[in-house]
Amino acid sequence: MMMEEANFMLTEIPGGFISHRPHAIHRFTPYPLHRPHLPPAPIYTHIQQRTVSRPKTPPTPPEPEGTHIGHLYPEILAIIFEKLSVKDRGRAAQVCTVWRDAAYSKSCWRGVEASLHLRRPSPSLFPSLVKRGIKKVQVLSVRRSLKDVVVGIPNLESLNLSGCYNITDVGLGHAFSTDLANLRVLDLSLCKQVTDSSLGRIAQHLRNVEVLELGGCCNITNTGLLLIAWGLKTLKKLNLRSCWHISDQGIGHLAGLSKETAVGTPALEYLGLQDCQRLSDEALRHIAQGLPSVKSINLSFCVSVSDSGLKHLAKMTKLEELNLRSCDNISDIGMAYLTEGGCSISSLDVSFCDKIGDQALTHISQGLFHLKSLSLSACQITDDGLAKIAKSLHDLETLNIGQCSRVTDKGLEVLAEELNNLRAIDLYGCTRLSPAGFNKINKLPRLSKVNLGLSQVRKPTGIFLM
Repeated sequence: MMMEEANFMLTEIPGGFISHRPHAIHRFTPYPLHRPHLPPAPIYTHIQQRTVSRPKTPPTPPEPEGTHIGHLYPEILAIIFEKLSVKDRGRAAQVCTVWRDAAYSKSCWRGVEASLHLRRPSPSLFPSLVKRGIKKVQVLSVRRSLKDVVVGIPNLESLNLSGCYNITDVGLGHAFSTDLANLRVLDLSLCKQVTDSSLGRIAQHLRNVEVLELGGCCNITNTGLLLIAWGLKTLKKLNLRSCWHISDQGIGHLAGLSKETAVGTPALEYLGLQDCQRLSDEALRHIAQGLPSVKSINLSFCVSVSDSGLKHLAKMTKLEELNLRSCDNISDIGMAYLTEGGCSISSLDVSFCDKIGDQALTHISQGLFHLKSLSLSACQITDDGLAKIAKSLHDLETLNIGQCSRVTDKGLEVLAEELNNLRAIDLYGCTRLSPAGFNKINKLPRLSKVNLGLSQVRKPTGIFLM
């Protein structure tokens, strides 16, 4: 902005004040002094005109070629512009046509997601995005047809409509009326007016979708999951958070248990079922039987899931991440079932499961040797349980034991002696800890984040307070 203001001021200087010649220095001759010993000056009868030659301005030496930014090749300019932020690239494109062409190079915009307000028609908007190679779009608000987006950007790969509350089945049906073979990611989170009807359109015309976000779409039912299982064979990630109407039957559709109507989604790797409170252990049995490629499952707040359901998950050899946060019916027994076969799990969250205690940590220490992240916030664990996992889980990098009020400095001392790979620890609300315990944990060589929270103890030197 300062550069623009400077240029504006320069153009306002009147031409009479601009000169390319050195300014003349005017010397004022004093009145002659009376010198009696000198003869009087001769008087000329005529004035001889003399031509006064002004010194010529020395020519400006030619600028060496290749040293000015204007001499750089467009490819070099594009490499420079790649290092700028998206906002600065837009500013650079306004400098001149050469910079604009370089800034619009597709290499500068690779992977960038354009955030748009679809309000009034703009004929140049979508051609400009296509020229820059933009293939990802986030729609912040909608006052016009979504059809303009899918038509204006024919190679669209990602469409994010999260939070657009006025998105309806009619609008999506109009936008998805033809096949969109390139679309891989579709986010409809919190689009609460979307129903199973839209999922039918998606299953019919967006058959190559790999990521489908439906979190908060509370009108989705088991019929919608049947349509997904029928049409989206390449789906890898499905988020159904807070879809309260789905039940075990819908998960069975995804698992392909009804082969006569749908083969299911065998390529699924992530399944988000957070707050789907109608699911039971039967849904976990369906997942274990029909979705063998699943690597991550979020079952947090699924209050009907119990220890018996973990027997089925223990059979999934590819399962790496399991979130059981606030599953009230999970106990030490469930951890025993899980560790019988879930040795590939690297991330486990059983926070706020108040039936988890030291016995669960004993089972974990004897079966889940590859754990890198373990969350036990508000669990009924003590120093003895921490000693169990400290001596066997040497790959552990993140440990969350916030609000575990029975943990003392003794437990931190054991952790400090054994967990040399620990990078982050949550001690929020551990009121029985003292500065001595923090000093011990601070000695871990790779520890970089500590959450002290309610303990109100000064952070140790070199520790980042989260």
